[in-house]
Amino acid sequence: MTTQPHAPLLRRGTDWFTAQGWTPFPFQQEAWAAYLSGKSGLVNAPTGSGKTYSLILPILLEFLAEHPDDPGRVNNGLRALWITPIRALTREIQSAAERAIEDLGMRWRVGIRSGDTSTSDRGKQRRSPPEILITTPESLHLLIASAGYEKFFGDLRVLVADEWHELLGTKRGVLVELALSRLRGLRGDAFRTWGISATIGNMEEALEVLVPEHSAAHRVIVRSRHAKETEMITVLPDEIETFPWAGHLGIKLLEKVIPIIYSSGSTLIFTNTRSQCEIWYQRLLDADPDLSGAIAMHHGSISRELRDWVEDALHEGTLQAVVCTSSLDLGVDFRPVETIVQIGSPKGVARFLQRAGRSGHQPGAKSVIHFVPTHSMELLEASALRRCIDGGVIESRIPYLRSFDVLVQYLVTLAVSGGFRRQEILQEIRGTFCFASISDEEFAWCLDFITTGGNSLGAYDEYHKVIRDEEGVYRVESKRVATMHRMSIGAIVSETTLTIKYLTGGYIGTIEEYFISSLKPGDTFWFAGRSLKFVKVKGMEALVKRSNAKKGKVPSWKGGRMQLSSQLSEFLRLSLGDLKREDYHDRELAKLAPLRDIQVQRSAVPAPDELLIEYFHDREGYHLLVYPCEGRGIHEGLSSLIAYRISQFAPLTFTIAMNDYGFELLSDQPIPIEEALGSDLFNTTELTADLNAGINATEMARRRFRDIAAIAGLIFKGYPGKQKKEKHLQSGSQLFFDVFTDYEPTNLLLQQAYDEIMTFQLQEARLRSALERINSQKILFQTPAKATPFSFALIVDRLRERISSEKLEDRIKRMRLALVR
Repeated sequence: MTTQPHAPLLRRGTDWFTAQGWTPFPFQQEAWAAYLSGKSGLVNAPTGSGKTYSLILPILLEFLAEHPDDPGRVNNGLRALWITPIRALTREIQSAAERAIEDLGMRWRVGIRSGDTSTSDRGKQRRSPPEILITTPESLHLLIASAGYEKFFGDLRVLVADEWHELLGTKRGVLVELALSRLRGLRGDAFRTWGISATIGNMEEALEVLVPEHSAAHRVIVRSRHAKETEMITVLPDEIETFPWAGHLGIKLLEKVIPIIYSSGSTLIFTNTRSQCEIWYQRLLDADPDLSGAIAMHHGSISRELRDWVEDALHEGTLQAVVCTSSLDLGVDFRPVETIVQIGSPKGVARFLQRAGRSGHQPGAKSVIHFVPTHSMELLEASALRRCIDGGVIESRIPYLRSFDVLVQYLVTLAVSGGFRRQEILQEIRGTFCFASISDEEFAWCLDFITTGGNSLGAYDEYHKVIRDEEGVYRVESKRVATMHRMSIGAIVSETTLTIKYLTGGYIGTIEEYFISSLKPGDTFWFAGRSLKFVKVKGMEALVKRSNAKKGKVPSWKGGRMQLSSQLSEFLRLSLGDLKREDYHDRELAKLAPLRDIQVQRSAVPAPDELLIEYFHDREGYHLLVYPCEGRGIHEGLSSLIAYRISQFAPLTFTIAMNDYGFELLSDQPIPIEEALGSDLFNTTELTADLNAGINATEMARRRFRDIAAIAGLIFKGYPGKQKKEKHLQSGSQLFFDVFTDYEPTNLLLQQAYDEIMTFQLQEARLRSALERINSQKILFQTPAKATPFSFALIVDRLRERISSEKLEDRIKRMRLALVR
């Protein structure tokens, strides 16, 4: 490790930049110096500012300092691991590294190891490792699962986690933490860890997860001192809809998007869902046939070959526009892209800035992003986004804690490759952020689970995967177990849909299991214009009966339901306060003036320290509308909680609908809301118990457990080309869930399922925080004569699934005319 002053090396790095016609940013030079001083850390800089070279260059310079007389030395062993969250990033990193290697007169090789790497190339890499290996978290664990991996990593100096903010807060991030714990155990002080990250709200915590506490004296955050200039332009409708409804306005503004496409060299049009992506692509071609051949589409369901073609065309600047989803949030360096169009609210500041940064993707260039609202109320979100960007407010990523499914998988990975000793690995694992609190008893449970199947599965030989030999080494002896495990390594799980069928037979459609898992037997819900009574789940089928009930739940679709972040929620409430005071300080709020005036005439607009509640009666029934402005995800749990608490005063059945601004409870009987408000309706004292009573937490946990069981290796998804059917995987995981519930309620994987439901699906901590805020607010209780602009969008959301005999748009036109009159 270099210990002498690094001025000559830093000058060499600067000279290389000058030769490219560039000037290094101070943050790049700071990162070079920190790396060469032996420190670990996190580089934080805007998209397109040269973050890659802030770490590629010192890795190369360190080698040149160690071998000044032989810079062209070959076969130096693996020196650097570069971890990326997606394969699309690998080409950009590889070309950047090879450019510097060639110019510096070095003969290093840069390899890529991912799911696309051929078996022969993997064999060559094992026999003769490249000096830099670009790989994914899953492929890194596959390397650790290989015999002799200790020798493969014998020369390793550094691991770089690219786009660390994307891995943090996921189980793939936990995979990186565990791999790092092993590499540190192997390489000791010779090993460094660096991350590259866009801005997140908890940067210090992000560093702590990546570089453990015992290295605190040698870790640093290197921040860019120049802010990326982002210009946000909202595409405003000619006339504002005073009774807005979600989804349709975006297409109405399509004619305003086409000139944006023609005014730019190349444009990315981001949509939030795949279905929205398909619709916009087709509608653009319908509106302007001249775009045929000049625009393309890119999302996760499109074949890899077609996506590669689109990415190459963007590189070459041969496409006028690409309609895409989050599949292009990260990855390829699209320098020709000048403009970004965002269709609908991105629901988060970080996502918005990430997408904006795909344009002007080079140092000093300005990013331009056009915001296209899909309904009038999204203009409030546009105003809130602008304030967040101006104030530098951005979201945090919550790291996973105590993910025992990933830990169990990792222990088998170590046992497959050559084995491990208990105390050595326990000490390494406790050095991670995720498992710092693991007890001796919990680790003993994990070892027991992989060796004997634990208390519940001891009678089944197939769960005796690992043996402990006479020397105390835990290892896998079965080739079949080793093969099946290597095929199962990873923590990426996919969403599952269930088929809806009548109990007597007859296919109705498909729906996300996320929604079905929240239902109890006997609950009524609307689907495809039908009122259906939920009976039970059998395998991958949701069995139902016809119902005559006029009230029921409206399905929620996870794919189109991005979470509104807590930061954006807070600024949304501030924008509402501005609207209340008629403080029209930006174009978006000024455009909402007519909507605001009608809302105030009929009800009220809440200030940040007020909670608006509306209650009125019409032909549909009794409407209770609450507007916490916390986002759809929080409102999903909150609406069920409030419905349950109100039902303690009267045996009512509710139809529940929610959006990002509030939720609606509809009943055919009067709702005792004033009595409920007088009873501390929003208290937090019985939150967990009331949530469990109001929502089918057991069924939610059962569904969550399927992913945990797959990651922990309890169920095998099948060999290539012979994958097991999803219904078999589901029924297998349900069987384990039931066995653990009945015979081993303290099972760590079972407990984890309930913990994840509360932490990530119901977001109990954020829900509790929202209730505490509501308890400090003044209640604005309004009884309008009929629906208000704020309530209209909620009512329409509920109607979507109920209307089959007439077009929704026709019904809404009549409703709006009646409300205006």
